[in-house]
Amino acid sequence: MIKLLSVALFLLISLSSYAMPLAGRLGVGMTNQVVTGVNALSVKLQRNRSTAISGIFGLDSSNESSTYAIGAKIYRLIYDEPQLNFFSSLGVIGFTYLDALEKTESGYQIDATFGSEFSFQGLESIGFSFEFGLSMNRYLNKTTIQTVGHNMFMSAVHFYL
Repeated sequence: MIKLLSVALFLLISLSSYAMPLAGRLGVGMTNQVVTGVNALSVKLQRNRSTAISGIFGLDSSNESSTYAIGAKIYRLIYDEPQLNFFSSLGVIGFTYLDALEKTESGYQIDATFGSEFSFQGLESIGFSFEFGLSMNRYLNKTTIQTVGHNMFMSAVHFYL
């Protein structure tokens, strides 16, 4: 297993990963950053060269009562390379969840992170990102502050129009 992960990491690093200018573009994709684990649709608008905003919406109606997550995030570009952008972000998410007694409760999540979004040469319309930082959330009737690290499949993948 470790050998497989090492080979995958080597291949990922050795591929050309040059990112693109995204100013004025709209990205549509998914994220799994909500502490409840609900998958969410994500829409990201690169307002100009230095800032972007995004919104997320997730819904799970598999139980008798539906749970949801809705939030917004603002990004600030720190450093950019040809196809790689480093950023800081601040996100706020409100959500509902089922507690141990199957009662619907509500909570929140506030994330302050740093991260990167990149694309591969020839696939400039698909942006992969990862993030790390701090999260404060109210979930399962507890308020916690914790470090977070979201890999590129958990953080977000966007298709830019």
